[in-house]
Amino acid sequence: MFAVVLVTAGVRCTGHVAPLAPARAGAAVSDGAPADPAHRGGVDGGGAEGAGRAPGAKASVRPTPPPSPLPRSPATILRVPSLGIVAPIVPLRLGPDRHLGTPPLDRPKLVGWYAGGPTPGERGAAIAVGHRDTKTGPAVFAGLARVPRGARIEARRADGRTAVYTVDRVRVFDKATFPDKEVYGPTKRPELRVLTCGGLFRHATGYTSNVVVFAHLTATR
Repeated sequence: MFAVVLVTAGVRCTGHVAPLAPARAGAAVSDGAPADPAHRGGVDGGGAEGAGRAPGAKASVRPTPPPSPLPRSPATILRVPSLGIVAPIVPLRLGPDRHLGTPPLDRPKLVGWYAGGPTPGERGAAIAVGHRDTKTGPAVFAGLARVPRGARIEARRADGRTAVYTVDRVRVFDKATFPDKEVYGPTKRPELRVLTCGGLFRHATGYTSNVVVFAHLTATR
């Protein structure tokens, strides 16, 4: 479950929570995320690319150019094929008290997307959150901690396009030492953070940790 509390200076959280401090879209400071892992192999035989090389020489490896950021368009559906997730997206906003809304507890298979941040494929760190569980059982992100590195996360947009992200890493952070800047800091390229609860559950305070998936845009269609 989630109950998110946002404050202007720093982040604190209560209940079953993933702390959120969404970054502004279009910011131009890198948060140190890994470079794109996708590369295109060269040709090590005859033909134009192989001409002029000594026998046995290896072709150079050329990085695949990153996709261009997409213009703004709301998120509608999130897919995580490796986990079998296909979930409708609802927009989440900050209230006057700096609280961020969450997907309704009676609809645990919904994903929330922070509407004040980047939309799918836009430059910056987009934020998606979902329940790990509710009182009725497992929710949409019950298995989020098991998503493998290199897995795809696809975010469908209202304009019909899809932003395809590749998972860089998955981390579990204790709420007491949650690294706000690392998770929510502005980025030069389009990235995605997917959050849910993790760690131990305590009835008095909720879950002790947060699961955070870090991903970056690798394709659009």
